[in-house]
Amino acid sequence: MAIYNIAGLTVKIENCGGRTLKQAKAYLSENQSESQNIDIVINVDDARVKRAVKEHPELSAPDWDYMISGNDFYVGLLHFDGILLHSSCVVVDGVAYAFSADSGVGKSTHTQLWLKHFGDRAYILNDDKPAIRKIDGKIYACGTPWSGKNDCSVPEIVPLGGICFIERDTYNHIEKAPVEKAVFNIFSQTLRKLGETNMDRLLDVIESIFSSVPLYQLGCNISDEAVEVAYGTMKRKL
Repeated sequence: MAIYNIAGLTVKIENCGGRTLKQAKAYLSENQSESQNIDIVINVDDARVKRAVKEHPELSAPDWDYMISGNDFYVGLLHFDGILLHSSCVVVDGVAYAFSADSGVGKSTHTQLWLKHFGDRAYILNDDKPAIRKIDGKIYACGTPWSGKNDCSVPEIVPLGGICFIERDTYNHIEKAPVEKAVFNIFSQTLRKLGETNMDRLLDVIESIFSSVPLYQLGCNISDEAVEVAYGTMKRKL
């Protein structure tokens, strides 16, 4: 058992191992006292892992440990005005920009172009599963240990300047995302298997995000111009 600071929350992780604990190491809390207020408890016991492996043997037990622990965190996050958004989140000059897309479209490829373009001004906050959370009326992107196969994440909380949904195109263009399409995209890139109560919470958090953060859609190719087009429209000072 250990206690972590993740997305501004105090999280106790029990019975997890391997990849989960390795990637969570950077998030360890200096205060390991169990007497403090714990916001989220994650407990991935062997029975849950064995059941998952039996149903989906294409994934190993360590893979399921990592996936179940992440799912538990993001379900708990709903109770603290936060959601999972499958995205690659890059920070430039202290502002975070989250790029979301279906698998294989190239969200990580796009944010890598940002790192190359901006140099020391930019870094990846989380390359796969950042937490998006409303804190004191403002929307933030947060690093978490659940960050994809490359473990690219930092334990920081950064003001979120915008969310952008990427599609491949032969030329680069960016527009404000229509509300209907943005709703569909958010739902396709967050938790889905939720009970009625948690689904209601998810809808409430999404509504908060819509009212506070600009949403865009970007058609792009793999070029430096794609970065210039995206940042030229999304740039914010927070």
